[in-house]
Amino acid sequence: MADIEREAMEYDVVIVGAGPAGLSAAIRLKQLDADCNVVVLEKGSEVGAHILSGAVLDPCGIDALIPDWKAKGAPITVPVVEDNFYMLGEAGQVRIPNFPMPPLMNNHGNYIVSMGNVCRWMAEQAEELGVEIFPGMACSEIVYGDKGEVKGVVAGEFGKNADGSHGDGYEPGMELHGKYVFLSEGVRGSLSKQVIAKFDLAKGKEPQKYGLGMKEIWEIDPAKHKEGSVTHTMGWPLEKKAGGGSFIYHLDNNQVYVGFVVHLGYKNPHVFPYMEFQQFKHHPMVAELLKGGKRVAYGARAITEGGYQSMPKMVAPGVALLGCSVGMVNLPRIKGNHNAMLSGKAAAEAAHAAIQAGRSGDELPEYEADVRDGAIGKDLKKVRNVKPLWSKYGLTASLAIGGFDMWCNTLGFSLLGTMGHGKSDAEVTEPASKHKVIEYPKPDGKLSFDRLTNVAFSFTNHEESQPAHLTLIDPSVPVEVNLAKYAGPSARYCPAGVYEFVGEGAETKFQINFQNCVHCKTCDIKDPSQNIVWTTPQGGDGPNYPNM
Repeated sequence: MADIEREAMEYDVVIVGAGPAGLSAAIRLKQLDADCNVVVLEKGSEVGAHILSGAVLDPCGIDALIPDWKAKGAPITVPVVEDNFYMLGEAGQVRIPNFPMPPLMNNHGNYIVSMGNVCRWMAEQAEELGVEIFPGMACSEIVYGDKGEVKGVVAGEFGKNADGSHGDGYEPGMELHGKYVFLSEGVRGSLSKQVIAKFDLAKGKEPQKYGLGMKEIWEIDPAKHKEGSVTHTMGWPLEKKAGGGSFIYHLDNNQVYVGFVVHLGYKNPHVFPYMEFQQFKHHPMVAELLKGGKRVAYGARAITEGGYQSMPKMVAPGVALLGCSVGMVNLPRIKGNHNAMLSGKAAAEAAHAAIQAGRSGDELPEYEADVRDGAIGKDLKKVRNVKPLWSKYGLTASLAIGGFDMWCNTLGFSLLGTMGHGKSDAEVTEPASKHKVIEYPKPDGKLSFDRLTNVAFSFTNHEESQPAHLTLIDPSVPVEVNLAKYAGPSARYCPAGVYEFVGEGAETKFQINFQNCVHCKTCDIKDPSQNIVWTTPQGGDGPNYPNM
């Protein structure tokens, strides 16, 4: 609002988001120049509170940033010792041998980690170097300079009433200005989305594609625990309904990460990703592993899957997009954290050189060139056709042709060139009349759980008196279009039960329970009418993930 007066603070570089990309950038800037004035703003209640990842970490990123990370006590201590791939049927499984797979699929030398804990440790390293880190500071607006460049952000606005008016304890927040601003908000960040639109950064690129990743932490019977074991599955229960698969990672302390990814490019609006995950745990192989154990945490987040051909331009005047704000996940490897770290390092080096040369508020083409032509680009280019093959021709073709194409790319050529994705995940959704309703088994409360029970294990909290951070462009669309034409898919694609249709017939209303939101942003991505807009709530709100 134009009439709000805010104090301003000046920095060399302002970083939005304390994930692996943002923290890597902050650390590298201080490594290059101890006097560089760097601030990191994190919307979670603490660093790591909003970090959710598989995660098997390729250490190449942390190796490049902090070569002595082992000596410094990084929480990267569980090496992968076993790599398993299975194709599931409803009653059994078939092991897929490792030897036909391209070398890039090998997890030897990688580590099973909690990326939340890795980020907490990285924040300690950054603070020791003199980086200022402010958790609980949501960035709600971009600040533009006189020439239209990104000049900074507004952070720390609190105390709005539900209708948007200022409450008694209203705090307007502050403007934090930088010579350069780095947006490392993660997938589908609200400020990144605005910058991409304002500067038309996606022009000439393929649509970004996404998956929904859901994850639980289980404590299991020690007799069944195999520290360092990594298992991935495909097939049942998704089969032909949607692309996706699962991961089961045995970390330390008899804990197991159990996760499930559903590609959001599915056509049938009756698909219920959360219930696919819950059904998966009843497969005999998984049920036997979890029997006698207990679930201790739950969370969900979207995953960028478009890869090499979907990365937007990463720079505009005064601003650079880092990590998942661009989309740097290697889909067949299910890994992106290493590329996020490398992108933060590259952005820091480009900004440092620019500041040393007396520049500010301009573009950093050196950063973009480093990403596209360096290690990140090479990592993603090899696997660029796996996603479009899977989307267009299904799982079998993806495994056969995609595997062949990865081998060819490993050898330096590709018979397929670079395939396109075509439509966005919202656009591929078809009318409900073209598809059958899918009946899902009711959760048993032992292996499978209803959404609201599980959301309690994400430790999510939102101040209820604030405006809803999930807004509708047109309030009539959910009932008149999405319910009528698509059978109300928001009631199913949200993994936290945020959206409900209440009442019947002409009395039907669309209800948004924003308090449940785990900030996955699936609604912003998959809504077939693109009518839901995810914005950041006030700082400190949302999930509080432990060890995710």
